[in-house]
Amino acid sequence: MTKRLSYRALFSLLAGLALVLAAGAARAELTITIGDPNVQPLPIAIPDFGAQSPGGSQIGHNITEVITNDLQSSGLFRPLDPHAFTQTGLSVNDMPRFPDWRLINAQALVVGGAETQPDGRLKVEYRLWDVLGAAYLSGQAYTTPTENWRLVAHRVADDIYKRLTGEDGYFNTRVVYVAETGPADRRIKRMAIMDQDGFNNHYLTDGRYLVLTPRFSPTSQEITYLSYAHGTPRVYLFNIDTGQQEVVGDFPGMTFAPRFSPDGNRVIFSLSTNGATSIYTMDLRTRHVSQITTTNAIDTSPCYSPDGKFITFNSDR
Repeated sequence: MTKRLSYRALFSLLAGLALVLAAGAARAELTITIGDPNVQPLPIAIPDFGAQSPGGSQIGHNITEVITNDLQSSGLFRPLDPHAFTQTGLSVNDMPRFPDWRLINAQALVVGGAETQPDGRLKVEYRLWDVLGAAYLSGQAYTTPTENWRLVAHRVADDIYKRLTGEDGYFNTRVVYVAETGPADRRIKRMAIMDQDGFNNHYLTDGRYLVLTPRFSPTSQEITYLSYAHGTPRVYLFNIDTGQQEVVGDFPGMTFAPRFSPDGNRVIFSLSTNGATSIYTMDLRTRHVSQITTTNAIDTSPCYSPDGKFITFNSDR
């Protein structure tokens, strides 16, 4: 015999099912799987970082813009149009109205603030929320000189990226490169550095000498590169903080193609002497030099493996 449910019983059943589903959603962890070939950008809402101090509103807006651009450029996030936000004026101490953010299909929400402290420094604070699970995910506060606001914005973007993907962010990084200027028959090559998003670009060398193959140290504020400063190619070290340059050893032949070891304690490079080009390393702490290859071939472009146990290089042997 078939038994029919009353409207009241059916309503109770559906309400109970909704509570179970809501509880399951609250327990679900909001994450992005980078290795998924079909990953869709995660809709994220990033309202303007509020400010309570004069002049802070523009900095807060600028910080929001950098965070938004960073996350969008990764291809893993889809920042939502601020004009669609129905809850405004949020501060880091407020509990979001999650139904309002679900209405615009936001899955994550970033709420932040920026204000100038009595000592003139800038305080930037943020909270990251899981909208579907109605849960707090992470938050942080940074205090820094006001001129470093862009650096802090990149750090916040890194925090969000790591919390939602499990991978380290790369927004607070820099690019060192060789900039070419001038007419085709008088090209000037200068070593330059900039933030990963193209801002804060400036030159490290003046262009009087040719520079090539700059590489960052993974552990310090140093760059190794090839320069023709005295007519012969030599490997140099450049300290970003002080601007000091020094030659990595004074060898009789040509040195080129330098790279740091993963721990930053050694530089590996090629040295050409007596018709052969071999791989050498120098310990930057002791200045001790070791020859790695000993054939009559041309061995060049050496590079360490991430664990520092192996070396790859090009050779015509």
